[in-house]
Amino acid sequence: MAKGKILLVDDDADMRSSLQAILEGRDYDVVTADSREEGLAKFESERPDLAILDVMMATWQDGFEMARQVKQDSRLKDIPILMLTGVKGKSGIDFKTNAGDETWLPVDAFLDKPVDSEILVAEVERLLGNS
Repeated sequence: MAKGKILLVDDDADMRSSLQAILEGRDYDVVTADSREEGLAKFESERPDLAILDVMMATWQDGFEMARQVKQDSRLKDIPILMLTGVKGKSGIDFKTNAGDETWLPVDAFLDKPVDSEILVAEVERLLGNS
């Protein structure tokens, strides 16, 4: 039996595949999307227990915008969001210190790419209350 359903939204097919394999190897049911639009539709249709979002997809802010839209929707706002990105390495901006800010970055946790599989799984389990 699956530990929970995770929505994984990332425009990088290789990243989606590797994260999906890691999470399914730990008995999570993983649903994927490759864009903000598809991700928002799957939030509605799949009602995941947790979402993992990339920041930069079609635009540099797609992940931020998706997180804001989800957290403003009364039906979806309680779904924890884990944001993954390589932005810090490219920009020097440390978004982790702003995670949880309802206006700027309304996510529950933030991890930098590349992420170690054990750290990812530990954070997923913490967010889902499985740890």
